Amino acid sequence: MKNVLVLALLVLLSASISFAQKGVDTQTKTIKDEGNRVTSRGNDATRSFDWGKGKTKVRERLANPYKLASRRDILIGQVIDALRERKIVVDEASSRLKDGIIITQPFVFAKGSVITQNELNRYAILENSYSTWTRAQYTLVIEIQPIDGIQNKVSVNAKVEGRAGTGLTSEWVTVRSSGAAEDEFLSKLIELVTGVSPDASADPDRP
Repeated sequence: MKNVLVLALLVLLSASISFAQKGVDTQTKTIKDEGNRVTSRGNDATRSFDWGKGKTKVRERLANPYKLASRRDILIGQVIDALRERKIVVDEASSRLKDGIIITQPFVFAKGSVITQNELNRYAILENSYSTWTRAQYTLVIEIQPIDGIQNKVSVNAKVEGRAGTGLTSEWVTVRSSGAAEDEFLSKLIELVTGVSPDASADPDRP
């Protein structure tokens, strides 16, 4: 009887050990499978990121002269308003408003050697070999030419100047306009006349 009891205990102990070993084997297999699993997401080192390339849109320069549908007297007032918004002063002594010619006083758009060099490269085509530019300004000449009773052509010309230095002396030098000053003013005027900015079409976030 005692031998039978001992034999039964041995059988139970053997079954428990076998079950435990099977459990460990199953768990180990699961861990290995998880570690070896290939995920569907690529490695971060090989993934490509879109930093907004292709979103920036640059519109073409506006036609100059530009045709606008507005009465001439109203358009002259809108030209003056556009200049005022850009803090550009009209030279009343030189302008001939009745003839549709508006001339501004020189507008200083850059001061300091670093800023002036960068801004002149945007507003002008530099062909001079001056070592230092310390100030920059432009003067606008705006002419409104009637087409018919309700349409006019607006032409804008900018005289761009830079204060150039050679080490000992400095002088104002007229440089060739790049067309940026004229385009910026026309864009503002069109926005006032039509209520829509030409730059809106270049905004990538607009539909």
